[in-house]
Amino acid sequence: MKRREFLKRILTIAGISLIGGKGNVYGESPSDLSQRAVKSTGNIANRKNWLKYEALKDKQKPKEPYAVLVDLTKCIGCRRCEWACNEWNKNPNKPIKEFEESKDKKPSVFDKIRRTSAGAFTVVNRFYENGRPVYVKKQCMHCTEPACQAACFVDAFKKTPHGAVLYNPSLCVGCRYCMIACPFDIPAYEYYDPITPQITKCTMCFDRITESQIPACVEICSADALRFGPRNEMLKLAYETINKNPERYIPHVYGEHEAGGTNWLYISGVSFEKLGFPKLDKNPIPSYSKNFLFTVKVLEIIAAAPLVWGAYYMISKNRKKKESQDVQSNEKQ
Repeated sequence: MKRREFLKRILTIAGISLIGGKGNVYGESPSDLSQRAVKSTGNIANRKNWLKYEALKDKQKPKEPYAVLVDLTKCIGCRRCEWACNEWNKNPNKPIKEFEESKDKKPSVFDKIRRTSAGAFTVVNRFYENGRPVYVKKQCMHCTEPACQAACFVDAFKKTPHGAVLYNPSLCVGCRYCMIACPFDIPAYEYYDPITPQITKCTMCFDRITESQIPACVEICSADALRFGPRNEMLKLAYETINKNPERYIPHVYGEHEAGGTNWLYISGVSFEKLGFPKLDKNPIPSYSKNFLFTVKVLEIIAAAPLVWGAYYMISKNRKKKESQDVQSNEKQ
């Protein structure tokens, strides 16, 4: 067994032990995690998109990165974007009719503010402003300078020239620093896959946009709430839309500057803070953490060898002890 694989398994087991019975760092209860168990296995989107990136990285570089513009005043909460995302990425899914009908059901999926999970790369939440519903799609924001990438000491994340942030599961050791670093609480983890758990998140449909297609969620949106194109064009469209309808929108494009800028942009008629968006300044998250993370990486490099050796020693010692007990037991018989 390679050292990396050994370390990965040790960390995986430790992670499962840490969450057992107490939920996780996001405050999810054991029942929440249990419900996510059925959604957390067999994910292929990460690997598929990473292989696509590896095949294209020296061959295809767009003139500028792409972006998705979300107009929250147009979203009707049909959740068809959730269905399309699941369908394209081979995540657990239900008939599209159930997504559409869920909007008016009681109890409703909108009764609780949801976050993305291992088997759901995007979710739509509902807020209210002056008694009227406002629907908010949530997914990876694909930051210009990703905090997840900066926090990852094995370089399992990559910001692509297309704008998408991708994840390589074969490098991941399961530390989940990326989950802590993300200011938008996006990366999810396959807690109930004990052998090869992955981080999962939206890939911006990298495999589609590199084939001149648009992301699956954008393609299915019949309310014209999602638009896709070069980031500069989407910013221009956002400000044109706001300026033509100043009574409908607040003068703010979320994602233009937040955390150094993102490749998902939002316009809204309601303050973004009221809709669950974190208030962030223009500084990229890595600018706050790079010195600390550098220290952590150095310590990890120094500490890795003795930790692995210590774990291997303890396992060998316990195995010999058990073998000795088995021999004594057989002799008595």
